[in-house]
Parts: sequence; C-alpha cells; structure tokens
Amino acid sequence: MPSRKSGGHFYWYLCIPQHKKMSKTYIQIAFNFNTQEQLDMLVAQLADLGFDGFNEEEAATGINNGVGMSSILGTTTALGAGAGHCKTFILSTDFEGQEIQKELDIIFNQHSLTYSKSIIKEENWNAIWESNFEPVRVGDFVGIRAHFHPSFDPAVQYEIKITPKMSFGTGHHATTFSVMQMMEHVSFKGKSVYDFGTGTGVLAILAEKLGAVDVLAVDNDDWCIENATENILNNDIKGILIKKVDSAYQDRQFDIILANVNRHIIEANMQELTQVAHSGSELILSGLLIEDQEDMIQLAAKNGWNFVKSQPLNGWVSLLFNF
Repeated sequence: MPSRKSGGHFYWYLCIPQHKKMSKTYIQIAFNFNTQEQLDMLVAQLADLGFDGFNEEEAATGINNGVGMSSILGTTTALGAGAGHCKTFILSTDFEGQEIQKELDIIFNQHSLTYSKSIIKEENWNAIWESNFEPVRVGDFVGIRAHFHPSFDPAVQYEIKITPKMSFGTGHHATTFSVMQMMEHVSFKGKSVYDFGTGTGVLAILAEKLGAVDVLAVDNDDWCIENATENILNNDIKGILIKKVDSAYQDRQFDIILANVNRHIIEANMQELTQVAHSGSELILSGLLIEDQEDMIQLAAKNGWNFVKSQPLNGWVSLLFNF
C-alpha cells in the first residue's frame, strides 16, 4: 500500500529481498504528469492493476522524492508547476498477457498522456534505491534512514534504519508520514498493536520503540514479510511477530490497530478490523485521499468506531478512531 514530507511517492507492497535465489524481472512504466491531482488519480488506477513502488520526481525542483533514478523519460522538457515525472514497477510475470497492457493504454488515454515501458532485472535494484533513497525526518519525533546514512543531526527521539528496496512504508509518502505524525500523540506504552499491511515494517518498529509490548505485523506478500523481518532485525527489535495473511482477521483483539493500505483494502476488511478491537481500542487508517475522508468516517461509524481526528498532508489523510 507511498514521499511527502517531504515529498515523493511510494505506494504499496513491492518488496525485493537481496537473497532471493531466483532472479526476477520487472516492467518499469515511466510517464510525465501535469498536476499532483492527476498523479494521485494515476497512482490509484495503476495500483489497482498491480503496479507498485511509485517514484515521483518534481519537475520544478528537480528533486527526486522516491526510490528510483532521476531521469524518467530521457527528456529535459520544461513542465509546469505541479508537474513532474513518475516511474512505477510490476513483476513481469504479473504483466503477462494482453489484459494489463490494454488497461494501461486505456488509463493513459483517459489522461491524454503517453508512457514508456522498459525491463529491469532484479540485480539492478540495489543500485537504484541506494543512489536515490534520502533520510526522512518527522520533526524531532522520528527519523528513518538507510544503514549507509549517518545518524540524524540534530538527533531525533526515535531512529529507524531500513532497507526499503521497493516496499511501501519508507516514511516518504504522505500516508506513512502522516501516520507517524499521528502516532506521536497516541500512547503505545504497554499496548498491543496490530499493523495490517506492514510493508517495510516501519510502523510496527516505531510502535515497539514507543513502548508497545506486543506487536503483530502482517502482510499478504512473501517479499514484504522478508523485508519487514530484515528491518526488524536491523533495529534490534524483539517484540514484533511477522505473519503472512490474506485478510485482516485474527482470533484475538488489540489495543491499537494500524492500517496504512488503501481505500479498497480498508473497505474490504473493515469488519475484520473491527472484530480485532475491544472497548477502548484505537484505529489509525491511512492510504486515503482527502476526498475519501467522509466516506471512511461513515464506514467506520457503521462498524462502531468514533471519529477522533484527521491528519491531512498533501492531498492525503490519516484518520484516528476509538471504539
């Protein structure tokens, strides 16, 4: 399930561990966009097709805000304010057949845009993300960096080291960034936490650092499970259990539930997310556009949740509820 901070875009789920024995090939789609609103719509449409690891470069500043190379279409054409370049990826095995190609053409025709398509082999990933991944800082609260970056100066209260590869949840995207902003004002000490759609594991790691004593982090992707496990070990975290799941259902209840995924996944799993809550539980939803807010508040209310507050950021929003 996306950098904003700060600014770039990472979206959900593609994780690529270094130690995979079988080399995999990926299809890269690159395109220009005209406005941030157009990009957000494209991201939602492409994510529905299975694309991941969105990387945005803002044309006006030349700043790369994601994990990827700065040259997108090999062009130096000047773009207007709010415009830029973006790349996204999908496993070549998931791209096989004509259906996705046909849907891709329809989407870009709707936006009167063109795109380029290229093939990238797995062994090229490390050089891509290492050359472009920038540390993320959420005020003085938390900082996220790769192992090859120096510690934050000035220091932050909590520091997390990750190897992001192409997984969602680096802190760059507004969804993850705003969840961390929300987490600063939620009490985790002594609490049990359910991180549904953990991606890199960064939110689960932060929850443990904030004092949670029992954290379950789940995802539906084997690679994300491996990547999150790697990041948890790299941060010397002991109290997090990683588990692969196909839905939000668990046979227990939690004090705090985190779901930084997307609207469709939240809608499909809201009943299960409610079943793992008890009286007094708190729920943080993210991966939502601002225009999704009222619908999500109504959906949560139908399931017994009380809206507490929102944390908007760059067209996206995180929502806090209690039960």
